Amino acid sequence: MIDLSPELITFLMLGGVFFLVMTGFPIAFIIGSVAFLVGTFALGPTTTFHILYSRFFDLSLNYPYLAVPLFTFMGVILQHSGVTKELYDNLYDALGTIRGGLAIVTVIFGTILATCLGVIAASVTILSLMALAPMVNRGYDKSLASGTIVASGTLGILIPPSIMLVVYGPQAGLSIGQMFMGAFFPGLLLSTLYILYIAIRCFLNPKLGPPISKEEMTPFSIAKILRLFKSLLPPAVLILAVLGTIFAGIAPPTEAAALGSLASVILAILYRKFSWSLIKQACIETLRVSAFVVMIAALSYAFVGIFMNAGCGDVVTNSILSIPGGKWATFFVIMFIVFLLGMFIEWIGIVFIIVPIFSPIFEKLGFNPLWAGLMVCVNLQMAFMTPPMAMSIFVLKGAAPKELGITMGDIIKGVIPFVVMVMISLVILTIFPEIITWLPEKMIGKA
Repeated sequence: MIDLSPELITFLMLGGVFFLVMTGFPIAFIIGSVAFLVGTFALGPTTTFHILYSRFFDLSLNYPYLAVPLFTFMGVILQHSGVTKELYDNLYDALGTIRGGLAIVTVIFGTILATCLGVIAASVTILSLMALAPMVNRGYDKSLASGTIVASGTLGILIPPSIMLVVYGPQAGLSIGQMFMGAFFPGLLLSTLYILYIAIRCFLNPKLGPPISKEEMTPFSIAKILRLFKSLLPPAVLILAVLGTIFAGIAPPTEAAALGSLASVILAILYRKFSWSLIKQACIETLRVSAFVVMIAALSYAFVGIFMNAGCGDVVTNSILSIPGGKWATFFVIMFIVFLLGMFIEWIGIVFIIVPIFSPIFEKLGFNPLWAGLMVCVNLQMAFMTPPMAMSIFVLKGAAPKELGITMGDIIKGVIPFVVMVMISLVILTIFPEIITWLPEKMIGKA
């Protein structure tokens, strides 16, 4: 054990994580190793082992995290149920005739997917396979098409049921149900901003998103409208099964996730896509995602235990609270820190590291904890779209058909305007905090 000042320990732990992240080594092992090594030198091996073991064990048995595998299972079943393809085809038929219509359809479809899946990789992959080729083959600008898919697919980590909200809530001492309700309108706000951006750009420059040809257009009819509403019914049932039960106070989020899983299996049966191989695939994917989430979460939770016990939390708190300019300047600095972290660290590592540190600061500054927490979650949308981490960008690059010739430059160029839209949404949510707080205040039971 070496006598180290809290300031030096803070530098070693945060600096160690940032330096090792650049090596490309898995973030879970980086965070765990830094916590173990610095803790051993600063607090001694006995204390370090006790903190790491107890916090790892406690988080692994945390009941609310049962929602993670349940929502993952629900998303994988829906991904292969046939619901998504029929919905996209009908939206495509309805809106493909306007400028930028296919990109707008992609945003709407991505928003609906977000309410069903909640898993970024699944959403971006589905959108890449279903929407990218139709847009590029019909003359859409590759950057616009790519950026639309990345931004739309990333909505799944914000719009409930979202794994991010399930992880964030317990760490901040917030109700997951209230976070679900609070995230609903910000998600729709982002979706609306994306649609407005696409519509305006394609209106000013029709070559970016030309409408489908007259030969492909189908005449307006009652049957066409009925097909669209029929394809919208399954997502509506799923939203009612999950969010409806939470909002009405019938079930808390974990139990609502179980209802959602059951509803997804029933939909797969109705669409004649149910099979034991589908269940096997869903279980394996659920195990993979859940193990990934719990491993990072547990090691990050252990990291924070060492960090706080060494007095580093006070160092960070005092440094941030000493920023001149009042509480809004401090809030801006926190948002900027979250944005920078998102460029280099997985979102789940960010949540587990910053939430225990920043939540008390939000409280001291007098901010509504639910509003502040969801502002962080909206901010983290950019983490999936800003390199070098940018998970959504890499998923799209991997899923894009090779013959389309989509380059990393096309994707990054297309994503930048959507990152700006996220920034604009943060400004709007700051001016009108009721967009976040209104729906949770109407909840029955406040689950």
